[in-house]
Amino acid sequence: MPLEARELAISVTDLTKHYGERAAVSHANFDVPMGTVCGFVGPNGSGKTTTMRMLLGLISPSGGNGKVLGEPISDPAKYLDRVGAMIEGPAFYPSLSGAENLKVLATLGGHSLDQVQVLLDRVGLGDRAKSKYKTYSLGMKQRLGIAAALLPNPQLLILDEPTNGLDPAGIQEIRDLLRSLANEGTTVFVSSHLLAEIEMISDSLVMLRQGEVIFAGKTQDLLLQQQPTILARSEDPKDLPRLIQIAREAGHEGSIIGSVAHILGPREWASTLNKLAFDSGITLAQLSPVLPSLEETFFEMTGAGE
Repeated sequence: MPLEARELAISVTDLTKHYGERAAVSHANFDVPMGTVCGFVGPNGSGKTTTMRMLLGLISPSGGNGKVLGEPISDPAKYLDRVGAMIEGPAFYPSLSGAENLKVLATLGGHSLDQVQVLLDRVGLGDRAKSKYKTYSLGMKQRLGIAAALLPNPQLLILDEPTNGLDPAGIQEIRDLLRSLANEGTTVFVSSHLLAEIEMISDSLVMLRQGEVIFAGKTQDLLLQQQPTILARSEDPKDLPRLIQIAREAGHEGSIIGSVAHILGPREWASTLNKLAFDSGITLAQLSPVLPSLEETFFEMTGAGE
C-alpha cells in the first residue's frame, strides 16, 4: 500500500543527472519513509553522492524531480533548515577546537549554542571538546561532522559514509546513535560500504548500480527474495558427499565448505532433507536454514567484486 506524501521524508521520480554523455544517475525512483533509517548502497561510482547532492540542492538534476520533507528539490530553501547533512567529509577550521568549530557553525546557522556540548557528548567527543581539530583522528573528525549535521535538530539527516575511519567500537557507537535518532523520529538516509552495519540498522534500502536503482524497499523484503541456504553437518564428515548427492537428486544444488554441506533450498525443505538423510543412514548433527547476508546479496545483485 503506497505511503502518502506526508509520510515520506524523501521521494524521487525519474531523477537523472548527466555529465556530458555520462549518466551519473539515471531515472531513479525511490521513497524514504519518515522516522526510519534508510541505507543507500552501491559500488563506488554508482551515483550515491551525486544523488545526495541533488537532494540537498547542491547540484541541479538533468531530469526528473524529487521532494524532501514534502518540498520540491528545485526549491531547497523551503526544507534545508530542517535537514542535517555530511557529504564527502566534514570541513572545519584546523586551529579551532571541536567545540569552537561547532559554535561557529551554530552562530552562522542561527542555532542555539547550548546544544554544542550536548551534541559533542552524544557523538563521543565530550572529553575532547577543547582539543584542536587538527589533533583529531579521522574517526573523531567524522564524529564532529555528524555533530555539526545535528545542529539544526533536523527532521532528516543525510550522511555520506559516516563511519569512515572509525574503529569497531566507534562504528558501533555511530550505529547506536543513528538507530536512536530514528527511534526519536529523525529520518536517517545513510550511505555506507559497511553492509553488515547497514543491515543491522536499516529499515529500508536503496541500492544503486551504475546510476540505476536496482532495489528500493524494506531490507527484510530484499533478503527474503534471495535464495536461502541450508547448512548441514553430519556426525561423520565422510557422509557429506552422499548428502550432496541426495540433495541434487531432489533438485537442490549444494557444495561442501569445510565440514559443512551448503545446500540451496527453502527453510521448509530442511525437514525433508533430514528425513532423506536419515533414510540413507546419515545422522545429521546440524541442520540450519539461513538467508544470505546483505553483503552476499549486494555482491550478487551489483556484480561488485567481479
